[in-house]
This record gives sequence, structure tokens and C-alpha cells, in this order.
Amino acid sequence: MTFTTANLCDTHSKTQHLQIAEPLFISYGAKTVYSGQVTTIKTFEDNVLISTVLQEPGHQRILVIDGGGSRRCALVDASIVQTAIANGWEGIIINGCIRDAALIAKLPIGIRALQTHPLKTHKQDHSDRDQLISFAGVNFKKDSFLYADMDGIIVSDTILS
Repeated sequence: MTFTTANLCDTHSKTQHLQIAEPLFISYGAKTVYSGQVTTIKTFEDNVLISTVLQEPGHQRILVIDGGGSRRCALVDASIVQTAIANGWEGIIINGCIRDAALIAKLPIGIRALQTHPLKTHKQDHSDRDQLISFAGVNFKKDSFLYADMDGIIVSDTILS
């Protein structure tokens, strides 16, 4: 599917309930245009569940991670991103930080995060999966549809064409 978020807004904003994320995120992956159904994780400075989920077949899905906006460590690194690519994930949106930004910039996946941080996470395994999470003015829920390009991120309950 070829799209721009601007065209999706122009075409669907009057007929669909679109949620448009506040422009908080920096694009890090080599893929700048991507879309897919959402899987969610809520965590704080812990990436155990993130690693586990990204080892599953992604089926072109997008993992949306609410890391509580923490800028004290990185939830995702190049190794985790390579696992996501190998398993067919389309992208990762992180309300938190990444590390290995120079490596991730070369990888064929969409990655958005608040910032970078060199410190890895704590391993506590205190996370929740597939629950409603809210950040950047958007309610992300399992199986909603996410569309991202260089203009922004849009979320819809239904597929947009």
C-alpha cells in the first residue's frame, strides 16, 4: 500500500475517527513509511517482554511500547531490532529511548522513539501486553491500524485505503 499520512487525513478525517500522534518522535530506522496492525506493551525501564514479543512472528505488525516516557535508559537496541526484522515486524514505536542509533539507521524497519540513551534497561519482567496504552494524545489498542511516514503517525480502528 502506498500512502502519505497527509493524504489519509485529507481523505478520511471527515468519515473516520482518526487519532493523530503529537509530533514527539524521532525517526531512526531506514524505513520511513510503514503501516500495520498494532500490538502493545506497557513497561518501565524493562525490555524483557519486548524481546520476547519480537521473537514471535510479526506478520507485518507494529509494536507500540509505552515506556512511560523514560529518558533514563534505552528500551530497544540494534540486537532487538534485528530480531524484529528477522521475524517480520514492520515497525516499533517507543515512548522511551533507543540505543545503537547509528546501526538502527541502516536497518530496514520503521523505528520511532523519543530520544537515544546509551544505558541498557533493567531486567525486571514487569510489563503488560495487549492492553490499551495512551501517550502522544493517542489511545493505542491491539489490532488498531497504524500508519507512519515523515509527516507523522495516524491510528485508526479500521483499515484505511
